Amino acid sequence: MLRGLWRLTWLEIKIFVREPLGLIGTVGLPVLIYVVLGRLLGRVTRVSSDVPRFVSVDLPIFTSLLITANAVLSLAAIIAIYREGGILKRLRATPLRPHTILTAHVMVKLLFTAITLAAMILAGRRYFPVPATVPLASFTAALLFSTVSILSLGFLIASVVPTARFAQSIGSLVLYPMLGLSGLFVPVASLPPLLQSVARVLPLTYAVSLLRGIWRGEGWSVHLGDVIALTLMFVVFMAVSAKVFRWE
Repeated sequence: MLRGLWRLTWLEIKIFVREPLGLIGTVGLPVLIYVVLGRLLGRVTRVSSDVPRFVSVDLPIFTSLLITANAVLSLAAIIAIYREGGILKRLRATPLRPHTILTAHVMVKLLFTAITLAAMILAGRRYFPVPATVPLASFTAALLFSTVSILSLGFLIASVVPTARFAQSIGSLVLYPMLGLSGLFVPVASLPPLLQSVARVLPLTYAVSLLRGIWRGEGWSVHLGDVIALTLMFVVFMAVSAKVFRWE
């Protein structure tokens, strides 16, 4: 099983790399946003010591969540394309187990999430360097953990979209408003009561809390609630998608 998983994962990596637009959108766009905003906001920090939190702390969190969002949208689109083209049906007819086929797609997204994060940090060294106090290994683990949890939402979206044409548009309609309610730009406590209730059931809210805390040097134990919430959401999304997922 493991041999089949690695071979399928390698095949999916090669297929993904051969599509330049997908590679640019997944890796290049978040890095470009981080560098450009880091350069612009870096000038602001040199001019004034009174800078908003987004400049001093949350820019890496924002771009990291863009990496995750791109991974989710890419996963939903690929699964929908494979289903529409009959590829999923043919793969299921092979000796590979269904969960092996889907796990290969997750591994590809996690690999490129880690690559994009590394490229973002390396490219931003000149204009927005990462402070020495940031535990990069722990932050990378937190980002991958958050990405796995939110990728389960991508599977749910891919399970219900009628065609590949709608996969990214529906995914965007789900993810980007979720980002606005996550507490990244406006504290959740400052939102109206109804929106606060909505924010508390969204995975990105807990991902923002976890990533922000790890970036500041806080331990995982401090964010045990975020970890539990993301884990529960992963279980729920995967259970629902397993019920409604269509292979053809």
